This record gives sequence, structure tokens and C-alpha cells, in this order.
Amino acid sequence: MALTIEKFSFGVGDRFAHQGKAQLAAIMKAAEQGVEIVPVWNKSNREHQTIGSEVGSCRAAADAAVRDLGWHKSHYVDADHINLKIVDPFLDSSDFYTIDVADAIGSPADEAAVSAFIDSVPELVGTLTISGISEPLVMSRESIAVTAGKYLKAVQLAGEIYRYIVSKIGAGNFVTEVSMDETDSPQTPPELLVILAAIAKEGIPIQTIAPKFTGRFNKGVDYVGDVAQFEKEFEDDLAVISYAVERYRLPANLKLSVHSGSDKFSIYGPIRRALEKTGAGLHIKTAGTTWLEELIGLAEAGGSGLGLAKEVYSQAFANSDALCQPYATVIDIDPEKLPSPDEVNRWSSEQFVNALRHDPNHPEFNASFRQLLHVGYKIAAKLGDRYLQMLDECEASISRNVTENLYERHLKPLFLD
Repeated sequence: MALTIEKFSFGVGDRFAHQGKAQLAAIMKAAEQGVEIVPVWNKSNREHQTIGSEVGSCRAAADAAVRDLGWHKSHYVDADHINLKIVDPFLDSSDFYTIDVADAIGSPADEAAVSAFIDSVPELVGTLTISGISEPLVMSRESIAVTAGKYLKAVQLAGEIYRYIVSKIGAGNFVTEVSMDETDSPQTPPELLVILAAIAKEGIPIQTIAPKFTGRFNKGVDYVGDVAQFEKEFEDDLAVISYAVERYRLPANLKLSVHSGSDKFSIYGPIRRALEKTGAGLHIKTAGTTWLEELIGLAEAGGSGLGLAKEVYSQAFANSDALCQPYATVIDIDPEKLPSPDEVNRWSSEQFVNALRHDPNHPEFNASFRQLLHVGYKIAAKLGDRYLQMLDECEASISRNVTENLYERHLKPLFLD
């Protein structure tokens, strides 16, 4: 029987593999309220390299959390943002694969392949009415060719990666996600439909897809953009998926995936309304928000914990250019709003927590401070055992913050309120 992910799934990143139980506790609190959400622990190759961790450590930490808390429902481990060059180390421990084909988006596909694809989808040429979308979709052979020219090669690469994974661990033994979010502009409904048709023709049993949405999904802070426009795009995407599932016999549980979904508080209401209206499922990925809650827990504990949190900031400030460069497209830091390390060293525990905790209405909250620390986990990694030992010493404070953050600020507004 093919592995089939449940309707609602929540990606939980854990940079240092210490917060599995605290993360799962939030999922279990939602279950107590009658909402079934399954955890997906995700960690990318880049994060493993930055931390210096073994790929299998993510599976080990997830399984330990599940065992220790007596979780008897599903859980998954996501080989996040993989490609053919880096997938092999993940094969022994992952049962969810986020296939990242960003580098191939925009690379021109073979003209004969584009023509053959268009010939295979004659039903898309003309005017198409899709339930849930206010205006009919109007597509011509030429417009489909433009979309296929941009995305077909990426879909072909996704197929190649998918078949490689099948050759190693067997069909039906993993959940497949295709990531299309790292492109310049959001996909329109006709573009998403063409992409899904191409995925179906490629034979990929995709269960989640991550399109590009309007606005900015910066790391660790709220959504920046037109919330009303996002809501319309999200609902249109759900309608296109529903149509494509029926028309192209894609998996019935195919659902949207929202990347960099943590801390995007202003769009949680629109997402929840859309899910309630349509009955659709959702996968949402979070990662760095847990690492930041570790720092908050350290600072809240005071003493040596607060001292180490301040040390991490001081080194992040000194190395900000190098830390920010890999994330330049997904952060917006105003250097003028970054406090100096000397100033931060004079802060109380409460001041550090207030500046870092994601409460946009708090007068001391500092989005630039938070984003720099979000990308500063490399500093903690370099501290090695000093950092890990402090996590253990401050476990009570940290776990309380991790669980509260995921449950109160993420799961409740998305699935419960």
C-alpha cells in the first residue's frame, strides 16, 4: 500500500535535534482539541552541513520523540530541498522528499518536448471553467507553450529525481513534494494547471506542491504583502488542484505546501478560511522558529543561558554579512535597527526576550534583531558542546517556549481558532 500523507501535516524543523518532544507536544495538544495534524521533521542538506550533523540524526531525534511521548499516529522525516547531487545520504532515513527544481525553472525545454506536451493536453486550449475560480481560464496553444517553456524542464528534472528515489527505496514508500516556489513571480492559475498536467504526464505521484505565492515570505517574521491578494491566489490554487486531481488522476490527497510558513501570522486566517470553505488539506513548513525559541528559552532562564544568547548575538552581529548572504532573498534587515552588542550586553533577560519573541505589537520587538539571529544558527553550531549542554541545562524554559510558540501562534490560528 502506497504511503499516503494525512490531510493536515506540519513541518517542524529542529536545527540542533533537541526539541522533538517539545514540538510533538504542540501537535498532541491540537489532537486533544480534536484536530489531527501529523508532524514532518524537515532538515535540509544545507542545515546539516552548517550544523555539522549527520543526516540520520533527524530520523533518530524524531523517532525518539515519538517513542518517549507515546505518539501512535503517523510521523515523517523530510529530505528537504533535495536534488540528484545530494539525495543519496537521505535515502536510509527519509520517507518524505521535497524535490527542489528551482535551478531548472526558466531553463528552456526542448522544443519538440514542448510541442509534444501541448499535443497531449488539447483540453487546455480554449476557455476552461473551474469551480471556485470566478473568471474562466483562457489559454491558447501559444500561452501554454510559454508556460511549458519555463517549467517543463523543471518538471522533467523532478521526474528524474523521483524515479531515482524509486530505484533506491521503491515506489509507494515515500511522500513526494515538488517545490516550485523559488521563482521570480507567483504562478497564475493557468500556469499552475499546466505545471500539474506536466507533473501528471511525467508520472510523479505528487502529494504536495509548493507554488510561489504573492508577497514576501521572509525568515522568522510575518508575511509582507497584500493579504487579500494572497487569499485569492490561495483559493484559486486550491481550485486548480481540485480540478487537476480529477482531470489528470493525480493523488486524491494532493495539497498545497506553504514554505517558510512559520510566523506568517497575518495569512493564517485566510488559509484557515480557505481550508474550511473547501475541505482541502495543507502542508506547512516551519524551521527556524524553533531555533529562535531555543534562544528565547536560554535568555528567559537568565544567568549563563542569557549570557550565551548574548554571545550568539554578538558574534552574529560581527559576522552579519557572511551569515546573511545565503539568505539575502528572504530577509529584510535594517542595519540601523540592529542594536550594538554592547547595548545588548546591558539588556536584562526580559529585554532580550521582548526584542526576539515574535510579538509584532510589543513595543520592544525588533524584526531586524530577530532576522539576524534567525540566520545566525551557524554561530551556535560553532559553539559545539557548550551550546548543546546549555540547551540541556535550560531545557525546562526552552521546551515551554517551543511548545507554546508552535501551539498558540501557529497551530491554533491555522487549525483551531
